[in-house]
Amino acid sequence: MGSGRRRVSLVAFTCLIIGLATLQASNAQDSPQDFVNAHNSARSEVGVGAITWDDTVASYAQQYANSHIGDCNMVHSDGPYGENLAWSSGDLSGTDAVKLWVDEKVNYDYNSNSCASGKVCGHYTQVVWRDSVRLGCAKVRCNNGGTLIGCNYDPRGNIVGQKPY
Repeated sequence: MGSGRRRVSLVAFTCLIIGLATLQASNAQDSPQDFVNAHNSARSEVGVGAITWDDTVASYAQQYANSHIGDCNMVHSDGPYGENLAWSSGDLSGTDAVKLWVDEKVNYDYNSNSCASGKVCGHYTQVVWRDSVRLGCAKVRCNNGGTLIGCNYDPRGNIVGQKPY
């Protein structure tokens, strides 16, 4: 890999692992408000109300991320919340992780409420899920130098048979 580039991978709520992508380094921040703003920008584009930061949900996200600091494995927690995960072999900002999830919008067909054939869109639909109103996210730099970011959503989204908005 060239200088300033890193491998990035995502896991959908359904635990589907998608391929590796490449991102340029970013100067974005990782504060709770940065995560909230990135989510709310995508939500406002489709007329969904704002999501708010929740310390309980964030604590869950942080505990789970911390449990993978030794391996940086992207395995869903199967906890009480909706969940999006992102991984990079280098540094990854929270806003870059949310952008990766939102970029799946092109794969989502609202009319059929499905992803394009062979594509992933479940991260995007979780970000904009109307009924998910509380958010908590965490970022850890893993022992192997990689970065793991997880966002949890309450209540969880991606309910089969329901549209996100």
